[in-house]
Amino acid sequence: MDVLRASSAIVPSPCAVNPINKTQFPTKPNLTRQNLMMFKRLVHNNTSKTKLFTALSSNPATMEEPKPEVEVEKFDWYSEWYPVMPVCDLDKRVPHAKKVLGLDLVVWWDRNENEWKVFDDLCPHRLAPLSEGRIDQWGRLQCVYHGWCFNASGDCKLIPQAPTDGPPVHTFKKACVGVYPSTVQHDIVWFWPNTDPQYKDIIMKKKPPYIPVLDDPSFTKMIGNRDFPFGYEVLIENLMDPAHVPYAHYGLMPNQTPTVKVDREGGRPLDMTVKKLDVNGFFAKREWGDSEFIAPCIYHAYTADQVDGTETSAETKKASPANRRLSLIFIGVPVSPGHSRLIWTFPRNFGVWIDKIVPRWFFHIGQNLILDSDLYLLHVQERKIANIGGSKNWQNACFVPTKSDALVVGFRRWLNKYSDGEVDWRGKFSGALPPSPPRERLLERYWSHVVNCKSCNTAHKGLNALEIILQVVSVGLIGIVAATKQYAMSMVARTTMVSMAIICFAASKWLAHFIKKIFHYHDYNHALS
Repeated sequence: MDVLRASSAIVPSPCAVNPINKTQFPTKPNLTRQNLMMFKRLVHNNTSKTKLFTALSSNPATMEEPKPEVEVEKFDWYSEWYPVMPVCDLDKRVPHAKKVLGLDLVVWWDRNENEWKVFDDLCPHRLAPLSEGRIDQWGRLQCVYHGWCFNASGDCKLIPQAPTDGPPVHTFKKACVGVYPSTVQHDIVWFWPNTDPQYKDIIMKKKPPYIPVLDDPSFTKMIGNRDFPFGYEVLIENLMDPAHVPYAHYGLMPNQTPTVKVDREGGRPLDMTVKKLDVNGFFAKREWGDSEFIAPCIYHAYTADQVDGTETSAETKKASPANRRLSLIFIGVPVSPGHSRLIWTFPRNFGVWIDKIVPRWFFHIGQNLILDSDLYLLHVQERKIANIGGSKNWQNACFVPTKSDALVVGFRRWLNKYSDGEVDWRGKFSGALPPSPPRERLLERYWSHVVNCKSCNTAHKGLNALEIILQVVSVGLIGIVAATKQYAMSMVARTTMVSMAIICFAASKWLAHFIKKIFHYHDYNHALS
């Protein structure tokens, strides 16, 4: 009971009984059969539901006449801007295949208009993927199956198989490609998931979510992205859950030491409350600052702008360590059932110089290990939630009695109330999750991150080349020693060359292990951590 009462900052306690007025029960009640039955029903209605999530509904103990239900505004998944990829991880020379909301997209750079374009990833001719094509010498997107070419407006400009003296079949409407409205904001390509021409200028009416700190030049904004083998719902609620950090990411992230340490990891009660929940998301209070969920993709946690409740000047903020500010910005993208994409950035106004001299891939080493350390847990968890009926039945299967789960409960409440407990895929999928691959495939990094990160991809190629060079040098040195006659080389020189060959060979082996662990697969054993 005390645990449930502690959660009252989220919702009213499900065990609280409304005071009984005298009109309901006299001072000396006449315990007739009718009154006795009424009393039993009243007690039963107030004690039967013991899970916290059920308290999100109205108290069933009220004796008032039920009010007619007010129709809840539903969240329209196709009237929002969605992030596709960070600009820094897109190559202007080639088209890129991406999937968002179950839509197959091709992202490419139109050098004629100096803009990123987002098209349907299929050629209208025989439905080949345009993402496997190329950008021709005139800056058009070309399908490499039969050479059809398209301009920035999706108009077909060339059908090589059409005779020049015949009808201009390339001008027919069926020869065009679907074009999604797109824009770049916060160095991320965003798109509007509707190719209807009426949305061509939607950017004039509605823009992607704006986060001021990402436009503040005094903050560093290193960015990253990764695809996951679990869905959007599990991704978002995990990002909102700081209570799992000392356990799922033990030894990988700093954790505040509690006053009373109850275990090795240092878990402790967390005071969090959800406020202003509506169709657009919600705000929340955390111990070290505030946070907001901007539906459907953005979770932004940040330190307060004030210190001790008073505004501080720019000079004071710059000089005082107490005014160091940090934001955690996570952008979770629904890709398809059982798949999601995360774009992350952690703006801060201190240590800015570090990001200017340390390559981005070096930071991704630790960040990927953190993401790996709970990836398998989330993959399995999603399937267990699906087996009990999904988000709609989440409250009946999960027991969330403490304030540390306030934001998770808030997100599930938003999803159930405004989106019927699921992403609107518009019938593109059956609803079943894809089969579960082996653990090694779940935790692989190359296809989920490295190929989609320009910095990590470059480092991977460079280190692979260095590994080969070390092997060649090792073999070459041994070959020189073997081919050189004994009297033509001193013993010191011969020993030095053999030693260098051994060192190069050992270095190449170490480098091969490093490449595999950092760019391909690195398991995290919770039992032995």
